[in-house]
Formats: sequence, C-alpha cells, structure tokens
Amino acid sequence: MNWFISTLWSSIGKKLMMAITGLCFCLFLLGHLAGNLTVYGGKDLFNAYAENLHALGPLITLIEILLLFLAIVHVLTGCFLFYGNFRARPKRYIKKKSVGGRTIGSATMPYTGVFMLGFIILHLLNFTFIDKADQTSFQIISNTFSSPFYVMFYMIAMVVIGFHVSHGLWSAFQSIGANHPKYMPFIHIVSIVFSLLIGAGFGVLPVYITLIS
Repeated sequence: MNWFISTLWSSIGKKLMMAITGLCFCLFLLGHLAGNLTVYGGKDLFNAYAENLHALGPLITLIEILLLFLAIVHVLTGCFLFYGNFRARPKRYIKKKSVGGRTIGSATMPYTGVFMLGFIILHLLNFTFIDKADQTSFQIISNTFSSPFYVMFYMIAMVVIGFHVSHGLWSAFQSIGANHPKYMPFIHIVSIVFSLLIGAGFGVLPVYITLIS
C-alpha cells in the first residue's frame, strides 16, 4: 500500500493521474457535446433529451459524483505539479526561449486550467444550480444566452478550452506510454482535430440558440 501511494505521489504518478483524469474529461466533453447538438433538431428534441437524462436519476448523481472526484484529483495534481516545477526552477529566465516542441497550449496549461475551473463554476451556476421550476431546459439556455456579454465570454472560453485540450490530450497519451515516433505525430493531429471539434462544436451553440430564440 505504501508502495502504491509513493508511486502515485511521484512525478510520474502525478502525470499519470493527470493523464487518466484528463482522458476521462475528454470523453465527457464528447458525450456532452453530442447531447447538446440535439438542439439543432429543435426545442422539443433538446427538451426531450434533457428530460431523458434527468430521468436516469441515481445514475446521473453517481456520474456527477465521479466527475467531481476526477475534477478534484485533476486540479490538485495539476497544482502539485506546477508547484514542483516552480520549486525546481525558482529563478525565472531573463529571456524566455522557445523550447523544441513547445506550443501555446503547453506554455499556458496552468493558466488555461485556472480559467477553465472558473468557467465551469460559472457554467454550473447558470445551468445546473438554478431554480428550474416552470422552465424547460431550452428556456434556461435561451435565457442565459440572451446576454451578449455571456455569449462573448462563452465563446472565448471555448477557445481557451480548445488550447487546453489540444495539448492535454496529446500529453495524456504521452504520459500513459504512447510516446513513440511512429504514433505521436498521428496522436498530435488527432488532438488538434479533437480540440477544434470541441471548441467549435460548443462555441457555435450560443450563436445558434440566440438566432432561433
């Protein structure tokens, strides 16, 4: 047991936990996007999707608890890794240098992560932890996206999430041992395509909802 804990607490163990939780969230984003795309089928289809989802009851609660647990592990592990890297390099370079393979996504991972955490909390406050009495699911999102400020903020958030996911997905596969010259270029391309799918898929929703509301 001590060996297991010490392994998880090591740098490799932390990166592995980040990878596994990150991949889980990528799957969640894909499923969440697929559900939200039902809005293109009309208000009735989207409301039916939401009602069927809520009808799952205890299963949805269990999934929410699991997502909360994964989020806590992901955030805390990310903080420990960031702090460990900061302690290992306490003096900042006088002039930043571009390291081979370093992208905007990789350079801004801690900061986009913090932004995403704030966005998720705000997102939950706007769509989940609200009084849903006498409101359909479509009415809730329509009312929220009636604010041009929130629509703009939401679209910016999708860009930030795209950058985070583009590096996170590629890095996750690297952390779990898929770091092979034969496969990594393909995984890198898949990561970029996936990030564009998530960013654009969610990003156009508020515009479409605003137009049909």
